[in-house]
Amino acid sequence: MKQKTIAGIVAAIALVIGVYAATIIAPPKQGIGEQPGSAGDTAFMQRYPQPRELSEFTLTSHDSEVFTKDDFRGKWSLLFVGYTYCPDICPTTLAELNNAYPDIIAAAGNEPLQIVFLSVDPKRDTPERLKQYMQFFNEKFVGVTGEHSELFPLVRSMGMMYSMTESTDNPNYLVDHSASVVVINPQAQVIGRFKPEHKPGAIPISDTAQIIADLPRIMGSR
Repeated sequence: MKQKTIAGIVAAIALVIGVYAATIIAPPKQGIGEQPGSAGDTAFMQRYPQPRELSEFTLTSHDSEVFTKDDFRGKWSLLFVGYTYCPDICPTTLAELNNAYPDIIAAAGNEPLQIVFLSVDPKRDTPERLKQYMQFFNEKFVGVTGEHSELFPLVRSMGMMYSMTESTDNPNYLVDHSASVVVINPQAQVIGRFKPEHKPGAIPISDTAQIIADLPRIMGSR
C-alpha cells in the first residue's frame, strides 16, 4: 500500500514538472490565422504568453568587446544558441540566415535589426575563433560568449537550454543546445522563437522564409 502511495506521489510530481516545463520552457504554440494584436498575431513565430526579461549578463563579443544587456536595447535581435565546433545545425542555420539576410533586413523595414550567435562553448570558442567563424558567414553577424555562470541563466531566461553531453577533456566533445531562433525586442525582452522544422533526412533548422514572413507583423511595420 505504501509503495502505491509513493508511486502516486512521484507520478503527481512528474506531472506538475511536465506541465511547468511545457508552459514555461516551451509555451503552447499559437494558432495560425488569429486576429492581429492577439497573442497569436504571427503566422509562424511561437510567441511567449508574456515577454521574458533577459537575465543580467556580461559577455565578450567576437571583437573582444564587452557585450551586455544594453546591446540588445534600441534594436531588434534574432539570436541563435550554438558553438563553432557544431557539426551540422549551427553552420547550416547561420548559412541560411546569411543567404536570407538581405530579405530579413528588407522585411524589418526601418527597424534596426542584428543577428547574434551566442556560443555556449567558451572553452574552445575564444573571441578570435568566433571572429573567424562570423566572418565566414557574415561580417555583420555578432558572435558572443562568456563564462557558463553568465551563459546558463541567460539561455534559461530565453526559454532555451544547453548542456555538455560529455567531458570537455575530450577535444571533440559535443554540446546539446536548443536550435530555435529567438526574437528579442528593443526593450531587451524575448517575445518568442522560430522553432526548427523536423523533416525526414534533413537537418532541423528554423525556416528563414517564415522569419521573413513574420517580421513585419512582429515589428508592427505593416
